[in-house]
Amino acid sequence: MTRLSRRPPGWATVGALAFVGLTSAFMFTLVVPLQGELPELLHASREDTTWVVTITLLVAAVATPISGRLGDMYGKRRVVFVLLAALIVGSLVAALSSSIIGVIIGRGLQGITTGVIPLGIAIMRDVLPPARLGTAVALMSATMGVGGAVGMPLAALVAENADWHALFWMSAGLGALGIAAVVVAVPEDTLISGGRLDVVGAIGLAIGLTGLLLFVSRGADWGWGSPLALGSMGVGVVVLLVWGVYQLRTSDPLVDLRVAARPTVLLTNLAAIGMGFSLFGSNVTFPQLLEMPRETGAGFGLTMLEAAICIMPAGLIMMVLSPLSGKLERVFGPRPLFTVGTSSIVIAYVFVLLWSSEVWHIVVANAIIGVGIAFSFAAMPMIIMGAVPAHETGVSNGLNALFRSVGTSSASAVMGGVLAAMSVEHEGRAVPTAGAFATCFWIAIAAAAVATVLTLLIPRGPCPEPRPSLPRPSE
Repeated sequence: MTRLSRRPPGWATVGALAFVGLTSAFMFTLVVPLQGELPELLHASREDTTWVVTITLLVAAVATPISGRLGDMYGKRRVVFVLLAALIVGSLVAALSSSIIGVIIGRGLQGITTGVIPLGIAIMRDVLPPARLGTAVALMSATMGVGGAVGMPLAALVAENADWHALFWMSAGLGALGIAAVVVAVPEDTLISGGRLDVVGAIGLAIGLTGLLLFVSRGADWGWGSPLALGSMGVGVVVLLVWGVYQLRTSDPLVDLRVAARPTVLLTNLAAIGMGFSLFGSNVTFPQLLEMPRETGAGFGLTMLEAAICIMPAGLIMMVLSPLSGKLERVFGPRPLFTVGTSSIVIAYVFVLLWSSEVWHIVVANAIIGVGIAFSFAAMPMIIMGAVPAHETGVSNGLNALFRSVGTSSASAVMGGVLAAMSVEHEGRAVPTAGAFATCFWIAIAAAAVATVLTLLIPRGPCPEPRPSLPRPSE
């Protein structure tokens, strides 16, 4: 363990890490405004251009727990540098490409950067006093939602007024600013566990997750019962089962499944799937609902930028509520905060089911979702860190982010499949019906309700871990 005699001020460290978190989250919505135009821009089929979005989700899900383990072993700050460097390289590759292959490679490298959020939370645990940790973690967790919600209008503005390559030049610049911020404001690592990287475990996890996520994200396009979809799912399930047995038997596993199987950790991670699903479900449905022509009977006819501005308040609410979330967590504990957050998501989707005839109805519902996400994302890392050993902070938070990624990938596939299946012809193209959106909202209610039940089942007794990552009040 290395300790510095002089550190940057805590507010500067939190600000720098929050900035890189926002930058990372922005990558998920970077090309959303261009989705409809990608086939023409890249001279490729719509099925092929879907990979421009899918590859980022896949790589993020696979890379996040691995980067968390690397951070625990070799230093979280060092791994953050590597992830930001991958973002810059990926952005440059995409910015200099006019073919779909180059853009897909670049987007894949951008997806690696998602690991900076759980690593940032782990760094905060190492360098901040316990009294300030809850608020800082709430802010860092909120960046996952804030980056996408606030970044979407910015991406739409650039896409409407400049060549599409400008989006990737902008992301490269954000990556460079992120590296500069970390150099100046984030101290050297104070807790390094050492050990070796479980390469076999990392490869097995990558193959297994890729198989499952390919089934989830591309199953609707391939056909859920097609040999390709079923084969992907089969490979994913078999590899993950073998991987689990190997992790239990190896002396230095990538993920300690015994810790991950603790009721507190397991139930929190399962609830994270529902939260990820609910968050991304609104990202899929609300923009389409706002942009569809009024003549369809379901849409509001807004422009891309207008729709993005309507979505943005949710991200601002997440950011504003971060300090309050930290204070509420200290007073009431993270578990009740998690329950309030998931319940808010249920309320939001019930609201939009009952009232969706005006634009402000969608804005209000999305704002309530912002409240729920702010509370839930603030609570989850605190619950996890209170139940895992200190040397597994990075990988455990990375695993929680992985479960959220499974939820977002599932939402993209399920919502997209429902909207495509329940559509009508309008001016030569298929558009979703009002019933399609209602079905999506019911599905989101079910996911958030299950997450709420899981939060109520999280144990509230003393943590069995003798040296938890999150210090107890007496420590």
